[in-house]
Amino acid sequence: MELDAKKYYTLLVRPVVVITTISEDGKVNAAPFSFNSPISFSPPLYGFACNPKHDTWTNISKNGEFVVNIAGKKLGEFMHILEQDFPYGVNELEKAGLTEVASKKVKPPRVEEAIGWIECKLESHFEIGDHIWVVGRVLEVEVKDEFWKDVIDVSEALCHVSGEFFAQNAEIVKYKRAKR
Repeated sequence: MELDAKKYYTLLVRPVVVITTISEDGKVNAAPFSFNSPISFSPPLYGFACNPKHDTWTNISKNGEFVVNIAGKKLGEFMHILEQDFPYGVNELEKAGLTEVASKKVKPPRVEEAIGWIECKLESHFEIGDHIWVVGRVLEVEVKDEFWKDVIDVSEALCHVSGEFFAQNAEIVKYKRAKR
């Protein structure tokens, strides 16, 4: 099947994360993203694509911190709330009935209902296409014990395909890799 080149991303299953940030006056923002990836081992860097007009980018560009909340199945039912375009300063976590918990090394909160967290400080950013590629230096990483089995429990992870289509219930398999 041939697809429109603008729909290339529908061929890739991507992990869903909820990025939390805070405004200069301390108001929490939360939004889901699926164009995201680890970038580097040393230093540990993480990146995600953000619309430059999005409140997430506004907050990061002003205070330089964010939390990557790894979404599990339970957060799937909240995506339609978290992705709404509320006025600047409205707390999407409150609108969704989700729980804020203090982060360990940055000011934006974690989402308690997430299965894991990556706390980041802005390292760099790049205008690429119609988005800003936000690069964060990883300061702290934690996962809930019940979702760690030598690696993250992918059967619990929520992944995005396109629009309202998500993927769940993956399983871990091992394949031989080249020695490094």
